[in-house]
Amino acid sequence: MVLEEILTAGFAALSLPLDETALRRYRLYYDTLSEQNKVMNLTAIEGEADSARLHFLDCAALLTLADFRGRSVIDVGSGAGFPGLALKIAMPELRLTLLDSLDKRVRFLQNTCAALGFDDVRCVHARAEEAPADFRQGFDLAVSRAVARLNLLSELCLPFVKVGGAFLAMKGPGAQEELKEAEKAVRTLGGELARVEEYAIPGAGVTHTAVLIRKLRDTPARYPRRWAQMKKQPL
Repeated sequence: MVLEEILTAGFAALSLPLDETALRRYRLYYDTLSEQNKVMNLTAIEGEADSARLHFLDCAALLTLADFRGRSVIDVGSGAGFPGLALKIAMPELRLTLLDSLDKRVRFLQNTCAALGFDDVRCVHARAEEAPADFRQGFDLAVSRAVARLNLLSELCLPFVKVGGAFLAMKGPGAQEELKEAEKAVRTLGGELARVEEYAIPGAGVTHTAVLIRKLRDTPARYPRRWAQMKKQPL
């Protein structure tokens, strides 16, 4: 019961509610991820204690930084489902789309969502810059963890966000260099840096950074560009 104990204490430290249904879902998510990780490279974080803290509590901390209630959320480059699916367990009412470029990861997400009883989660196999046209400016919030540097990540994510919405990027400690590097990209894409919040993951002795970017204007139609062009000529 290590996972459950850590999550109960961690959610209390974050002043977030956690009911028995969420605890059962986190357990099932962990067990499914651990089993599938034996045959797929889904995560380098293993074991109940590290998974509870460095996956589930790390993602849940976003709920203290923005209002997710009833919002439409896209998780860009979702991988094994972080942060999107971990957020959905904590707050089932959010409307979630998981986007990833690798088909086998999307199949894992589909199967995991079905096991968790989330038949309202969209799992989409596509690169962010090639996502369906109706995704453009179609979400209240975009979230992403450990996908790319912030200037590139902003070009991938901000086009998905409605004017008035926000993009939350999860970063490690000391993100100041990336913030300065991304200033031009954020402005060009219709955004404004609204908040940079360092937060401690309960019980982990680790501090991470969340960057919140508000969407003020429509993103120009020419963005996002092809990934190769983004990397060659970053904004």
